[in-house]
Amino acid sequence: MSDSTWWRGAVIYQIYLRSFLDTNGDGVGDLPGIIDKLDYIAGLGVDAIWITPFFKSPMADFGYDIADYRAVDPLFGSMADFERLLERAHALGLKVMIDQVLSHTSIEHPWFRESRQNRTNPKADWYVWANARDDGTPPNNWLSIFGGVAWRWEPRRCQYYLHNFLPSQPDLNFHHPAVRAAALDNLRFWLERGVDAFRLDAINFCFHDARLRDNPPKPKDRRVGRGFSPDNPYAFQYHYYNNTQPENLGFLEDIRRLMDRYPGTATLGEIASEDSLATMAEYTGPRRLHMGYSFELLTDDGSAAYIRATVERLEAKLHDGWPCWAISNHDVERVISRWGDGAAAPALAKLLTALVLSLRGSACVYQGEELGLPEAELSFDELQDPYGIAFWPNFKGRDGCRTPMPWTDTDDAGFSTGTPWLPIPREHRALAVSRQETDPDSVLNGFRAFLRWRKRHAALRDGDIRFFDAPEPLLLFRRGTPDAALLVAINLGAAPMTLPAPAGLRLRQLDCPGPRAGRVHGAELELPGHAAIYAEILA
Repeated sequence: MSDSTWWRGAVIYQIYLRSFLDTNGDGVGDLPGIIDKLDYIAGLGVDAIWITPFFKSPMADFGYDIADYRAVDPLFGSMADFERLLERAHALGLKVMIDQVLSHTSIEHPWFRESRQNRTNPKADWYVWANARDDGTPPNNWLSIFGGVAWRWEPRRCQYYLHNFLPSQPDLNFHHPAVRAAALDNLRFWLERGVDAFRLDAINFCFHDARLRDNPPKPKDRRVGRGFSPDNPYAFQYHYYNNTQPENLGFLEDIRRLMDRYPGTATLGEIASEDSLATMAEYTGPRRLHMGYSFELLTDDGSAAYIRATVERLEAKLHDGWPCWAISNHDVERVISRWGDGAAAPALAKLLTALVLSLRGSACVYQGEELGLPEAELSFDELQDPYGIAFWPNFKGRDGCRTPMPWTDTDDAGFSTGTPWLPIPREHRALAVSRQETDPDSVLNGFRAFLRWRKRHAALRDGDIRFFDAPEPLLLFRRGTPDAALLVAINLGAAPMTLPAPAGLRLRQLDCPGPRAGRVHGAELELPGHAAIYAEILA
């Protein structure tokens, strides 16, 4: 793989900055904390790190409400710290991806402070403003993901402004050319400093329907939320008009033209639309984003049939685009709890890593997956997430997957000398890095071994994918390039399973470290519970 296409098949380690490592005792992770652990990250065998927002922010949504796109928030360190991080990561062979939140800003951003003053200032049209209906109600029926209507009244202008997320996250008006130019200029600022890639948050939310048409209602049996509470009224609508507008395609092409001026850089778009797989295919088309990912594998359904159907649906639409898969991140319950009924079984944790890293595409691996961390159970008084607080008790929000990284099996987990911003569960301390380092059979060492092994197989990094029929809970697929092909068999269940190998294939089983191993026995594939087989296809 050339350096210019390093992102194809890359393993990207997501760092939730607030919870990674605190070096100054304030209870919040920081940039020097990442620097301190870069050797650990490089030792995992990943190709890149993705750092969640570290920009100046009032932290209403923990950094996803940006008040200055070009300043490091003092909570996380300084620009000098970021430059040291970049230099050290590059010296270790790690690419650096940073979050960019383009669709909205903080209410504290100077652009919004000016825009809200009146209807005639230079930034008056930089945000989505609309008049009230004759009865004073909002201009349409759009809803916020975080609950309630997506409009907030501004008395200084006697107008409503749009917020697809929190009221303190007003949406920018990307129909205005100056807004698009300013967003591109902010990207350029970080490219000039040597950043390798951007994770583009909520990238399909940049444009809204200029006619402000109402979203149509969604039937009750179709109200399935991905990444939000099922009782959230946001699920009651088809979101045809408040996001994923056709004008966004031209803006993505503008982004790609900018990125092409900095060879070796890449973009990863977060996409959540009514048909996220179709949008991923569209957004990663020629001269648009390099990669896209969605919440399709971040749901509660971890069945083999669902995983296969999801991958095949995307493959049928994708053509020249490139996917990126994730089964955990900072917005959803940890995968070992979602797909493992709460059991933090080491064998399942190892298998799920092998699974996501064996699908066609790149992969984002969330911090703690290499340890097999389960979801943390928090009480209401321990919550920090406004989303969870609003929807308690039916939905507990995102804090349970955001608790601090356990480095040591001590009261502070080696995370902070102060009081951590979220509590550290006792069961996480038992899975600490310090404990797993010395256990050759640990989830951590299995993770490292599998990533080293994967690097030697181009078929897993860049090959095509084709599934074979297999009963639940088995996945059976081929990954292949013109030079080599592998058969992958995965048993997602706890019970042993046996199935025939695909007809006509001669197989040579490979010694794959990491997940529990099944075996090729004549014409049959024998899989213990939570086990995998990797075999070279000879003919």
